[in-house]
Amino acid sequence: MLKVFLVEDEYVVREGIKNNIDWNAHGYEFCGEAGDGELAFPMIQKEKPDIVITDIKMPFMDGLTLSRMIKSEFPWVEIIILTGYEDFQFAREAIKIGVSCYLLKPVNGESLLKEVDQLAEKILEKKEEREAAKRYEEEMRERTELDKRDFFNKLIKGGLHASELIEESKKLSIDITAVRYNVVLIKVWSDKHDIGEFSNSVLKVEEGIRKIADENGAIFFDFIVEGTALLFKGDSDASIEKQVDTAISQMKALFEGYKHIRYFGAIGQVVGRVTEIHTSFDWASRAFAHLYLTSENAFLVGSQDGLRPENDVNILSEIDPQHIDRRLVKRFLRGGEPSEITFFLEEYLNNIGNDAIRSSMLRQYIAMDVYFCVVDFLENELGIERGEVDKKVDIPNQEVLSDENKTSDYLLDILETALSLRQTHALGRYHDVMKQAVAYINEHYAEEELSLNTLAAQVNFSPNHLSAIFKQETGQPFIKYLTDYRMDMAKELLSRTSKKSNEIGILVGYKDPHYFSYLFKKTQGITPTQYRNKGHGDAEE
Repeated sequence: MLKVFLVEDEYVVREGIKNNIDWNAHGYEFCGEAGDGELAFPMIQKEKPDIVITDIKMPFMDGLTLSRMIKSEFPWVEIIILTGYEDFQFAREAIKIGVSCYLLKPVNGESLLKEVDQLAEKILEKKEEREAAKRYEEEMRERTELDKRDFFNKLIKGGLHASELIEESKKLSIDITAVRYNVVLIKVWSDKHDIGEFSNSVLKVEEGIRKIADENGAIFFDFIVEGTALLFKGDSDASIEKQVDTAISQMKALFEGYKHIRYFGAIGQVVGRVTEIHTSFDWASRAFAHLYLTSENAFLVGSQDGLRPENDVNILSEIDPQHIDRRLVKRFLRGGEPSEITFFLEEYLNNIGNDAIRSSMLRQYIAMDVYFCVVDFLENELGIERGEVDKKVDIPNQEVLSDENKTSDYLLDILETALSLRQTHALGRYHDVMKQAVAYINEHYAEEELSLNTLAAQVNFSPNHLSAIFKQETGQPFIKYLTDYRMDMAKELLSRTSKKSNEIGILVGYKDPHYFSYLFKKTQGITPTQYRNKGHGDAEE
């Protein structure tokens, strides 16, 4: 029910308008009245009416001043001006302000109600359009998240000027201007699933992290599979530290509610320029490499004094520096990213011992152990034939083992080769997953509930992982693919059948006819009726 508010200084006129129209019977709520604009404005702020009827000449604050204030704070409110003065200047000023209607007094109830009814239709149309636009933005969030991921990669890569980064951020409606910055990386997964597989609990936890980021002034970015990056902004080192500490405490409390959830976080160093965010990220990445060196849940701080566990949690207690643990390399081979290789290898060697790589005997042992670990992973976990493995992976020779730098380069190369082969192997799996996903869309596109999350559950991938694969394989985000598919089906039905627009909307997955019409015009540039009448079909709606 739309709300109507009346502002009129003449008591008799005000009472007549209020009482001579049965507002409730005509579908309106008469929510308040006042004798002048000064009294009316705070009441309007509280009641938030849809329509304001106001006299133009009043003491203390006239109707034009009131209208100007209303339109400034509540631009969607429709205003009807009443006046006994036939003055074109008043009418022109009222139109300039955005007043909807200009009526001469005395006005009878029937005429006023007719104007109110016309405005009501306009208001409802605008409300439906705003709701449709809001829903569209929510549905298209996946595309926004992918764009944000690309932007974050530009931030951490470095090399762009501050003006370029700020301009890019504005396109995404992100404010990255601040005095100080810090990056926190978080990876969350279920110990009941492999990283990248669908988990409803992980989905809920990620939504919780997003909310915590918002509450603490951080920008949330999808980063890697099951991985999140939070960019904290502040006015000083102290304010950043407080934000990070508060957010981490809240996240730990969130994780406590999910006993089978595993997490690992890494905190960078505070920097003072937007062009230095990549430096903060590098420190966080160095700490993040310990994800593969421990099975403990923790946050680790990247420090110039050496990596130190946040809150003195000893996450490296399981590492025996006297032994080389092949399981750690295997863990990285299964879940590591190419961008993490350098930091992982540095921390892996550091935790064996600072001088390990300098010892020719240990150098040979480490190189051979990593070699056998990689070969075993490629052969037994990826199913690559041994002959193919031997072509791709070289056995460390005496030249490689003769110098610590050459050994380090060899280890980097062999890990890069392994992850590259893992990626190639995954692409074959991704093709199969995409066939399954597209087939599911073709079969279920008419179901309004179809979403990235439901599709992810169907193919047993995490939503973030599936979103990235979908974009990689089809060139567009899932929601864009689904919307285009539905619109193509709608155009076919408009061309070949006499079904009404709202019926077609339901058949292609949109129960709300207003949203279907909005989306059709948004994507096709014309309404469903215009599409049909332009000669795309013989039937009339």
